[in-house]
Amino acid sequence: MNNGTLIEIIWTIIPSFILLLIAIPSFALLFAIDEITVSKVVVKVIGHQWYWSYEVSGLTDVVFKTASFDSYMLSDSDLVKGDLRLLKTDNALILPKNMPILVLITSDDVLHSWAVPSFGVKVDAVPGRLSQISLLLKNSGSFSGQCSELCGVNHGFMPIEVWVVDIYTYARLEVFLKEVVHL
Repeated sequence: MNNGTLIEIIWTIIPSFILLLIAIPSFALLFAIDEITVSKVVVKVIGHQWYWSYEVSGLTDVVFKTASFDSYMLSDSDLVKGDLRLLKTDNALILPKNMPILVLITSDDVLHSWAVPSFGVKVDAVPGRLSQISLLLKNSGSFSGQCSELCGVNHGFMPIEVWVVDIYTYARLEVFLKEVVHL
């Protein structure tokens, strides 16, 4: 065996061991991502052309059993001073802070993508497939996102608006939801 063969064996084996050392913790992380948590709130997000539908259920006997509503982008004429153009919706998704939330995402017609960058979430909505992600939101406030899939000519006009509130405010929303969403 000459020196060239020995060097080839070394530069093949050493990177293989490095890749193996990287792969072991990666498999543990992949397994942890798919871990199912017990969620108090379940949100089903359905992408349509050119709006989102939400079905929120959870906290039975405390807040509400199930609420379904559509969320459309507000037109420029409906905006008030300070609203974000192309990111403001008529019905925002309201979620509790510091509570496990399961989000199920699908589509009714074409590929969409439910993306809220502040949450670090971008999940594809595929017709006939139910994708899921777990959230544990730590900060209150208003968060925005958009469909980030080329789902058609108006895909840029599918904003996502999420309000994150504390659990006490969330518990008082039953009356608000019944009046605004007409449950």
